[in-house]
Amino acid sequence: MEKHDDLPLGFGMALAQNEQAMTYFANLTEEQKQSVITATHNIQSKQEMHNYVQNLPRQES
Repeated sequence: MEKHDDLPLGFGMALAQNEQAMTYFANLTEEQKQSVITATHNIQSKQEMHNYVQNLPRQES
């Protein structure tokens, strides 16, 4: 079983600042969470990460 204690630092910090996105992420399946985490690996800046997290709850799974 995979743990999500190893969230990328920038993603975890951005998530912690956005309650709606955090709730959305928490309710995803493990597979969906992994997909979201994988997508963060291409993000290059703090602003990009902020935008990504801000738009998480608006994404259709």
